[in-house]
Amino acid sequence: MYPFPHPVPRPALRHRSRRRLLLAVAAVLGLGASACGTDTSAGGSSTVVVNIGYQSKTINTVTAGTLLRDRGTFERKLNAIGETSGVRYKVVWQDFPSGPPLTAQMVAGKVDIGSMGDYPVLVNGSKTAEFPDARSELVAVTGYNLRGSLNQVVVPKDSSAQKLTDLRGKVLSTSVGSAAHGMLVNALRKNGLSPDDVKLLNQEPAVGASALEGKQVAALSQFVPWPQLMVFREQGRLLYDGGSNGVPTFHAVVSRKAFADDHPEVMRAFLESVRDTADHLNKNPLAAAQQVAEVTGIEPEVVYLYNGPSGLVTFDPTIKPQLVDALSKDLPFLKDLGSVKNLDLDKFVNDSYLRKIYGASYDAASKSTASPSRLGGQDPVCHEPVKDPRTASEVWFGGQKSTAVAATPTCLLRQIAAHDGEVRAAYVPDAKYGTRMFASAATWVFDPDRPANSQLLPYAVAADADSYLADHSDARGLGYEAALEAAS
Repeated sequence: MYPFPHPVPRPALRHRSRRRLLLAVAAVLGLGASACGTDTSAGGSSTVVVNIGYQSKTINTVTAGTLLRDRGTFERKLNAIGETSGVRYKVVWQDFPSGPPLTAQMVAGKVDIGSMGDYPVLVNGSKTAEFPDARSELVAVTGYNLRGSLNQVVVPKDSSAQKLTDLRGKVLSTSVGSAAHGMLVNALRKNGLSPDDVKLLNQEPAVGASALEGKQVAALSQFVPWPQLMVFREQGRLLYDGGSNGVPTFHAVVSRKAFADDHPEVMRAFLESVRDTADHLNKNPLAAAQQVAEVTGIEPEVVYLYNGPSGLVTFDPTIKPQLVDALSKDLPFLKDLGSVKNLDLDKFVNDSYLRKIYGASYDAASKSTASPSRLGGQDPVCHEPVKDPRTASEVWFGGQKSTAVAATPTCLLRQIAAHDGEVRAAYVPDAKYGTRMFASAATWVFDPDRPANSQLLPYAVAADADSYLADHSDARGLGYEAALEAAS
């Protein structure tokens, strides 16, 4: 929480002229003065208004949105700058359900800094490029998953579908143009289907979730946290994990270049705050999950699945080469949709703001994909160290202020079976890909030929469990309750 005071640069004449033009346009359109970054309501003195767009329900962006806002980190940094420079700052937070409406407000000059997913980020860069004052840059990342497991397909719990090909001819809900839509199209093609083999319904995540619950659609393809929210609420079952595509997915921070040029001190304070918030989350994952849950209404057990140690999301503001490469591969899909015209990624992706903050350590930090938050400790039942992320597991018992760790999923089930009380949630990594999931929602396999502490294997989707069973004649499939009994 250390401030980096910077004097506010004196705007050049062209910026003054541009601001007068924007104010005139705002007056004609009925926009508030805050849309132009200034406010003179406080006794006639000039106040820099910073308009932040975020998505409270998209927990992959919490370090630039929900958690950042609730902690007040950004405001404190701006206040410290103001005490030194004499400039007043006013932060206006605007909550959006998804990326497209946030982009529309950025084009209108009503959002200066925003956060959204990778596909909407590309649309944002393309659409704002048409307007010099709205032109945006990708300046930081919030969270990512290198395999793509933040996008998933769920079906009703009693659906007969066991693999993606079972959805042929069915109606599927997704948000067209989103990363979940792109993942679904790639997954269909990978499994021998074309997008024309299903009927896509364009819906916002919450609408699609309701449609799935009401069985108006056969499946829902969405981004974090909707798939696992449906699983936790027992309203859906995971059918396909986007990680099977092996394409990185992430959320990022975009800012209007004109605003960043006028207020570099604000950009530095904001990105420092994003880094501080990521550090806080990685060091205090359970407390951070509970804080996000309290603000958003999303169950803390679901938030912790994504944001906890060894979780589905890795929180790191630096811009990884793998993520930029993924953007270049996403562009053709959005161009085919007509969502993106032209976008020069070399100009759009700008890590210079982060480089000033990280200094000489940035290159190493941006190349590292090691998780800053991993499970560790000593297994209290199997008496083994918890160190292998491919098997490390965790349980959150009711009434406990901390979670308990386990060396393997088998050891975790033994802990749960021996526990007399409520289990809020148990988390295990998928035996094939390592995808973190709820133990109660996994498809379990018992293999007596494996070592005693590794005989119970959890799978995120039934198809992967069936594949293992086909290759291991002595193994058998189990439900969660039967797996608990086998463990004990």
